[in-house]
Amino acid sequence: MAEAPMSCDCFVSLPPGSRDDHVIFGKNSDRPRDEVQEVTSYPAASHSPGSTLECTYIQIPQVEQTHAVVLSKPAWMWGAEMGANDQGVCIGNEAVWTREPVVPGEALLGMDLVRLGLERGDSAWAALTVITGLLEQHGQGGQCREDPEPFSYHNTFLLVDRNEAWVLETAGRLWVAHKVTEGVKNISNQLTIGADISAEHTELRSVAQAQGWWDGEGEFNFSQVFSPENPPARMELAKQRYRGGTELLQQHDGSVTAEVMMSILRDKPSGICMDSGGFCTTGSMVSVLPKDTSLPCIHFFTATPDPSRSIFKPFIFSECSTRVLRVVSPQFGPDDPVRKLPRFQSQVDRRHDLYKAHQVALNTMETNPDKGLAVYETLRDLESQCLSEISAMLSGEIPGDELGDLFFDCVDTEIKFYQ
Repeated sequence: MAEAPMSCDCFVSLPPGSRDDHVIFGKNSDRPRDEVQEVTSYPAASHSPGSTLECTYIQIPQVEQTHAVVLSKPAWMWGAEMGANDQGVCIGNEAVWTREPVVPGEALLGMDLVRLGLERGDSAWAALTVITGLLEQHGQGGQCREDPEPFSYHNTFLLVDRNEAWVLETAGRLWVAHKVTEGVKNISNQLTIGADISAEHTELRSVAQAQGWWDGEGEFNFSQVFSPENPPARMELAKQRYRGGTELLQQHDGSVTAEVMMSILRDKPSGICMDSGGFCTTGSMVSVLPKDTSLPCIHFFTATPDPSRSIFKPFIFSECSTRVLRVVSPQFGPDDPVRKLPRFQSQVDRRHDLYKAHQVALNTMETNPDKGLAVYETLRDLESQCLSEISAMLSGEIPGDELGDLFFDCVDTEIKFYQ
């Protein structure tokens, strides 16, 4: 059977694309159907000079200070598909293939680079420089799914803060970036940066010329020069989702809100809400980043697959917020199949409490549609109530410090509904 596409979609709306004076970020993470995605947060931390950091496959030097982060991540890896930090930065990544070959061997995963950018960058541009610097030092590569069958790719990233967004596209250690300061933008599993380049690797054009991909005289169009001559089927299929995502964003241009972004991530006809063969949307995220820095950023996560049958729960960084262990997967230490060599020779149960409860609810929706729909409608009411509270907080009607444990409360309530 032909392999279904591994894919993702990232979106951003900046004023005047947004209804309010907010930057809105969204991502669907489309991964192997049975892969569990956890949502976990880590506080800001200080680290001893000279200490090292264990990423998914390799160790790298640690920095002395890291930001607090909240991550939606495949439970088996160190890195993340998407997340945010306490500085108001959000990042999501996409798989991509280019004319530069994927080098065999273990390096930093694109998902490691997402987490590293969030832990070390206090703005979208700062996170971009973190990622490109680490790319130069350590390269990107390694097994990208929890399976012994080799599967690896290069990455594109959408990096967003309260003021601007950056699209970062990579080919091996080479990279190019495009700055977005207003309106709407989306990325899928393909190169999108043409001649409108805001920043680039110093050797990008010379490598392209040396390889015979560019004559050095005409306009340098990155996507034309670096896109593979025979792209994988998953890249071709991504074009349809990219166009569908662009159309959905443009339909709402000038009125994008968190609710609108959630509706885009739930859209099945476009393929953005994926359910195809061995792959589906395993986690979703929407963030609201107010331009007013006196207001907190709000990050909504599903922590469960299929956003059309999940609810988004709001996370707000707070010094006193409770860690939500019911969306954190069990740990297996040195016995984890990802740690033992050769890797991925066995499977372990990585399901967290909410994932298990949600799976039972999905089964109910399929076997007893009336009961399942009643539960889901009740939960969507909970989501709407949370969105109303967040809106009231952003307009100054409710103090933000009262909402620090909202994520904990919503997860707890959702599990109780399923039971």
